[in-house]
Amino acid sequence: MAIDRNEIEKIAELARIRIADGQMDDVTERITEILQMVDQLQAVDTGSIEPMANPLDAVQRLRPDVVTEVDRREAFQAIAPAVEDGLYLVPKVID
Repeated sequence: MAIDRNEIEKIAELARIRIADGQMDDVTERITEILQMVDQLQAVDTGSIEPMANPLDAVQRLRPDVVTEVDRREAFQAIAPAVEDGLYLVPKVID
């Protein structure tokens, strides 16, 4: 897929990116090369390949699911401006 200078200018304007006139041809060429690589990748048949969660089959170490903090709910609700049935009351923002 090729992209021309006019399209790059439109994209730059939409993205609010300023590209100097002297760099416009270079940017256009680089983006065209990237799009050609994407086309190349899309042409590869991956139908028989099983998706992987991690290419290295690494397993992440998990920490034990243990509560490490003291329950201070009552203390926090005691200083809250408005509480009802254990819930914090806040001003209505959306009608």
